[in-house]
Amino acid sequence: MANSAVTTASPSYTISELAREFDLTTRAIRFYEDCGLLSPERSGPNGRNRVYTARDRTRLKLTLRGKRLGLSLAEIKELVDMYESPRDTVPQLKKFLVVLAAHREQLEQQLADLQVTLEEVSSHEREARRLLGEFERKKRA
Repeated sequence: MANSAVTTASPSYTISELAREFDLTTRAIRFYEDCGLLSPERSGPNGRNRVYTARDRTRLKLTLRGKRLGLSLAEIKELVDMYESPRDTVPQLKKFLVVLAAHREQLEQQLADLQVTLEEVSSHEREARRLLGEFERKKRA
């Protein structure tokens, strides 16, 4: 953990530290910054060095969690921003439930599509085995 004069006593992190901790590339972290998910302070000559706060680290952690759930970056940003704004989390929880329901529906449709595809593959396998058996019987005869 890097301590910088830019921040107070709270912990701060370099882009490399966060990349290492979350097994990401620094480019991915900069992309999340461009999307408005992270907003590091700047230090050094011409503000060249990024200094990430504990808030940025938490937002990055929530972003990655949202990605694992299949949320878009826009959905993640909306939820994370809602989390930070009011003290009351009811709107955030309601929105989260709506987003999760939509993703559940999408995943269930994908699962149904995969099941149909697997049934088709099984049918083709059975037919190919049947034809192969016929060819082998004819060859022996």
